[in-house]
Amino acid sequence: MRLLILGGSLFLGRALAAAVLARGERLTLFNRGRTNPDLFPQVEHLRGDRTVDLSALDGRRWDVVIDTCGFLPEVVRRSAEALAGAVEQYVFISTLAAYADVTPLNVDESAPLAAVADPGRPEQTAETYGARKALCEQAAERAMPGRVLVVRPGLIVGPHDTTDVFAYWPMRVADGGEVLAAGRPGRRMQMIDVRDLAEWILRMAAGSRPGIYNATGPAEPHNMGDLLAAARQVSGSDVRFTWVTDEFLLGQQVQPWTEMPLWVPDTPEQAETRGLLMVDARKALADGLTFRPLADTMRATLDWARARPADYAWRTGPGRAREGALLAAWHSAQRWHD
Repeated sequence: MRLLILGGSLFLGRALAAAVLARGERLTLFNRGRTNPDLFPQVEHLRGDRTVDLSALDGRRWDVVIDTCGFLPEVVRRSAEALAGAVEQYVFISTLAAYADVTPLNVDESAPLAAVADPGRPEQTAETYGARKALCEQAAERAMPGRVLVVRPGLIVGPHDTTDVFAYWPMRVADGGEVLAAGRPGRRMQMIDVRDLAEWILRMAAGSRPGIYNATGPAEPHNMGDLLAAARQVSGSDVRFTWVTDEFLLGQQVQPWTEMPLWVPDTPEQAETRGLLMVDARKALADGLTFRPLADTMRATLDWARARPADYAWRTGPGRAREGALLAAWHSAQRWHD
């Protein structure tokens, strides 16, 4: 199988490229060469900015193209049209944010999609991200009807995820001591190891499977208690977890997700985030999506995170001073109530 990846230098694209090479397939990467340009020296690299120039793709053929970096419908349209005669299948990496409403929980692929006021000129904002992705899906399908695989992942975790929302936990747990654990240990959530997602996408591509799939898991969702237990298991830490309530943390102005990674309090304001972590992925499961043990993901993420520079500035997490202050305030409040 000959594969072309649009992108291929960051997180999922990087995992896809590694999985292609592990399968012994032929790979070409097309990107601007600005991020991790020295990755995968053994493969063919085509340079170009897809927003303005696709000429590097002219006169070539591949079996499958995987679009990991399509965010603007017009750009995806031009890419798909340019490749319609050069590939058999177009794989578009979308997002669960493409749905109009995930607050009911367990939405499946038939749910309505997000929309923008002017589909011809969707404004590039965080609020329109999901709607733009939905328009990208539609643009690819119009260019290559019946030959598009749309993958809608949720929370992707694992090595090389620089958002730090997952990596914070194995690193913090490995440091030991008392760790602030937010909310309820039984709060459920979905996530997928980037390597599992990449391998499934390639299996689908090898079978020329079109269609739309929610791609997250596992079959039985994790919860925060599972996650922290796995972090303690792989790190061998003497960590002590102190579970602190949503109400207390909100009263202390702690920001969900960013300041306290993976924390999604049970409030109406967080209903959409909860929904993105609880969708119906049975279609992908039926078509072979599988998941490695959580401990495997934790161990690989910890090993990668430990290899980063000692002065790396974490993008998420409260920081040790803030965490210590919150724990002290929590214990003080508990003594007062006692």
